Amino acid sequence: MSSVKPYTSRKKIIRSAAVPGSLYGLLTGQLRFLNQHYEVIGVASEGAIMEIVAQREGIRTESINIERSISPIKDLISLFKLYRFFLKEKPMMVHSITPKAGLLSMVAAYFAKVPVRAHTFTGLIFPTQTGFLKKLLLLFDKIICAFATNVYPEGNGVKNDLIQYKVTKKPLKVIANGNVNGKDLTFFDPLLFPKESTKSEKNKLGITENDFVFIFIGRLVNDKGINELIHSFSQLSKKHSAIKLILVGSHEGETDVLPNSTWGLLNSEENIIWVGQQDDIRPYLSMANALVFPSYREGFPNVVLEAGAMGLPALVTDINGSNEIIVHGKNGYIVPSKDEQALLEAMTLFVEDSQLVSNMAQLARPMIANRYEQNFVWESLLNEYKRIEHKDS
Repeated sequence: MSSVKPYTSRKKIIRSAAVPGSLYGLLTGQLRFLNQHYEVIGVASEGAIMEIVAQREGIRTESINIERSISPIKDLISLFKLYRFFLKEKPMMVHSITPKAGLLSMVAAYFAKVPVRAHTFTGLIFPTQTGFLKKLLLLFDKIICAFATNVYPEGNGVKNDLIQYKVTKKPLKVIANGNVNGKDLTFFDPLLFPKESTKSEKNKLGITENDFVFIFIGRLVNDKGINELIHSFSQLSKKHSAIKLILVGSHEGETDVLPNSTWGLLNSEENIIWVGQQDDIRPYLSMANALVFPSYREGFPNVVLEAGAMGLPALVTDINGSNEIIVHGKNGYIVPSKDEQALLEAMTLFVEDSQLVSNMAQLARPMIANRYEQNFVWESLLNEYKRIEHKDS
């Protein structure tokens, strides 16, 4: 546990996630902001990142191991530890943000008699599963909602799925316009990375001024539409030589492994540039003309927001989150998921119609700024907390 001194005069809010990386990455700055109004405590599994979260956000943290996968014995141990911690701290609210943390936190908070038990669904896994696993994951989400007092879908797509699958009859509220943390438009500013400033790096990567550059950012797995992307780009490169595809992401530790045929094509295609995982994606976004993100499922994809904030139009699939951020023909294009031909046709259009891309690029950043600016999202969440607090007082 961190040594940050608690603020005992304020009501406590515990924010929980399975892994510390979720607190670190998904809630950057938000915990510090909320800590100005409440005593915020972060709970997640052990890891060096927990201390970084404590120092960066100025909050207390508590390490309680929460397995991301199903592990009955370990899950029961985690459940008891969460219950004991909640009982000791007596928070006004426990607010969880990842599936396993939600399951265990909501049940533990219920038995610890925490007045407000909130969970944010950042995406649903069960709709893309089949058989027994789908039924089990659906049951887990129903349990989360049964023990929660407040349920927050990250976007309207997630909200519609919760309704369609009859996960809960409780009211479902999307905070602001969706996305758990909004975007820092000062950090994601294309003027900080003008194309001239990245010229030397582009030269190293073999990118010329005449190239049309697509960029993909995410895990290199089947579920992200990498097979369709690689095959479509390979077909496109036979027709247009002055194109590049930058892949930013890793495949390490993944179980959704790409087939050897896709890896073979990826490695043999000279116009595909794989730069691996990157801590700062902004330089690569500044090199690109458009984001391509053909994922099969998302909650509310940050990368589409970040690309838009950097002034890039996006080519996305018709899935939750992506189809809320992108307005077809305005700040990007939407194609059906798992449709290689539709993806190829849209990518071809982007390469061949420079005026269309230019028009969409002009709208990309303003459309993110108007709906997903970070301070607006934070203030909206704070107002929701205050509403709950006054309602229960």
